[in-house]
Amino acid sequence: MKTLYAVFGVAVFAVTYIQTIPISEEGAEYYWKRSDIFEGDIVLDRDQKNGVIKEIRRWPNREIPYVIGPEYTEKQKAIIKTSLTAFDKTCLKVRERNSTDKDYVYFTYEVSGCFSAVGRQGGKQKINLSKNCMYKSTVIHEFLHAVGFHHMQNNFNRDEYVTIMFENLEAGAEGYFTKYNSSYVTDFGLPYDYGSIMHYGRKDFSKNGKDTIVPKDPSAVIGLAQDMSKIDLAKITAMYKCS
Repeated sequence: MKTLYAVFGVAVFAVTYIQTIPISEEGAEYYWKRSDIFEGDIVLDRDQKNGVIKEIRRWPNREIPYVIGPEYTEKQKAIIKTSLTAFDKTCLKVRERNSTDKDYVYFTYEVSGCFSAVGRQGGKQKINLSKNCMYKSTVIHEFLHAVGFHHMQNNFNRDEYVTIMFENLEAGAEGYFTKYNSSYVTDFGLPYDYGSIMHYGRKDFSKNGKDTIVPKDPSAVIGLAQDMSKIDLAKITAMYKCS
């Protein structure tokens, strides 16, 4: 592995360049989980702390403009655009940027890995999607970070619904499972969502093949969602105060 330093706005973040690994859309191991930055795929800035509860992190007028960088092939651009049509089910307007848009998402392939900042940052904010990230579920997941979502299992009430098996975690992965205080994040009064596309899987970051997340509902399936769940959609509605 090599450690590179990527510049995002005014802050500099260390990102690990990871060798290509085989993945599949149906597999429990998604490449974004191996980007080796905060929570695996989140870039923090100096003010953001842990949450997006602040209104300033919301996108004005429920519009999120985007640009796809020229480094992508036509096929890769089509995957990104097609994946973003999932947001047609929401009250958000995800559209290509025009010349008057000062704040927008910029899809780029600067380093290996899949990662995003959480919520609106102001100006040009990057979502890094390398060739290993060209899956509908990954594009949706990273874009939901830009919308304003953290990972489900980091929610303040997660201990009521899952048990984190810290003894099975790889060294250094403990921070990916930080539980946030309710002053930083909110669930908008909606239920804990095992089926969220923002939820880790049972064996993510396991050092021994054993579960790292055990749902308290034995029938629950976690970490395999291919699209936004009904609760993911409801949270967007609540976050952006849609009718």
